[in-house]
Formats: sequence, structure tokens, C-alpha cells
Amino acid sequence: MNKNLKLTILIVEDEKTIATVIAYNLQKEGYAVHIISDGAEAAMWAKNSPPDLILLDWVLPSKTGVEVCNELRQDPKTSNVPIIMISAKSQDFDKVEGLSYGADDYITKPFSPIELIARVKAVLRRIRPAFAEKSLKFHDIIMDLNTYNVSRNGKDVKLAPIEFQILQIMMEQPEIVLSRQALIEKIWGIDIDVDQRTVDVHITRLRKALMSASVDDVDIIKTVRLVGYKLQLPRKARAHYME
Repeated sequence: MNKNLKLTILIVEDEKTIATVIAYNLQKEGYAVHIISDGAEAAMWAKNSPPDLILLDWVLPSKTGVEVCNELRQDPKTSNVPIIMISAKSQDFDKVEGLSYGADDYITKPFSPIELIARVKAVLRRIRPAFAEKSLKFHDIIMDLNTYNVSRNGKDVKLAPIEFQILQIMMEQPEIVLSRQALIEKIWGIDIDVDQRTVDVHITRLRKALMSASVDDVDIIKTVRLVGYKLQLPRKARAHYME
């Protein structure tokens, strides 16, 4: 993110520890944060000073998260502010309810800061394209979306177009398991019949290319048996995140 365009994120969370961890990790990414623990107060603050994005807990004093979300969607000043609902409710109908009140995304507790940051950036890219990043970074890998260059530890990594697309999708959603079918639909589309083993072949090539530039022989692509793949930080790097 361009540090000269510091975006403000409103964190509406009544659990102080969770709010502090969220704020810490967002500030590390260069965002300005404001924390409010009360639903009614948060709605009033957002309407007076619309933030660039709101992280909104479901269960709050005075007003629930869905009530706050619905209220903000009715006000012209906040109707377009991106909202990510946060909740321990993990059932599909809970997610549908949150989204039906106008939330742009829904994340369930417990979650890792890495996943949260990825969701925040994805929502901002989708809804506020002017703030979309021109490069992606994960651990020691940098992807330039303008020049289509990839480097690891400062070394160029040569990737074929499909491997580049796979890596981009994974870097946009780090620590999130992506099924083979999901990758097929994102890259080839839903109308193309592609064997899932094709994804495995491209992942093998991607792994080889990334490992060729690794200084510590760490494979950051984790295979989740019978499901798919995800980018995962090495254990030492995880110590830098408060989880």
C-alpha cells in the first residue's frame, strides 16, 4: 500500500484483546486504525467521519453488528463504505444473514492476522480499485503486477503465465486453503473442462521455480491432502505475527 495514502479502518470489537491484535497487525501494514467497542457509538462515528473500511463484530453492546451494518447502508454518507463482518457464528445461514444486511465479506473467529489482512486487501481491491496495490509481497517473495516480474530474496523467478496466475491468487489469499477446483475456475473459467491433475502439474512447476531462489530451502506452498494448496509462512516467520 502507498504509505502516502494512509487508509483508515474502523475496528468495532468489544473484546479488547482481539481489537488490540487486529489494530497491531493493521498498523504494521500501514493502515490508520480507530477502535470502538459499542455498536451505537460506532454507527455515529462512522457517519460523522466515514472510514475507508469497517471491521464489524457481530455481538456488540447497545446495537448488534448487523443492526449497525444495516443502519450504515441506509445512510448516503456510509452506504458505500466496505464492511467486513467478524463473528464466532460459523454456520452458512449466519454468513448469509450478515451478507444480506450489506456486509462485503464475513470472517469467522478464530482467525489469523494473516487471513484478516488478506481479506481486508481483497475487499479494498474489489471495492476501491484506486487503492489496489501494484505489487504483492509474501514472506521473501515479491510480485510486480505491472511488469509481471516475480522475485524471491532479490533473485528473479521465471514463471509461465499459468504459474504466475496461480501464485497471484495464492498471494492474494495467503494462509487460505484453495481447492484445485477453485483454482481451475479462477484461471480457466467455469465453462472449461480441466482435469484437476493439471493444477498439480502447475503447482509442481511453481514450487520448483520458487525453491530455485530460496536461500533456506523452505517450501512455502503447503499441500492440504484431498483438498488443495495454500501459501504458508515458515515457522520462524510466523513468530513475527501475534496470533
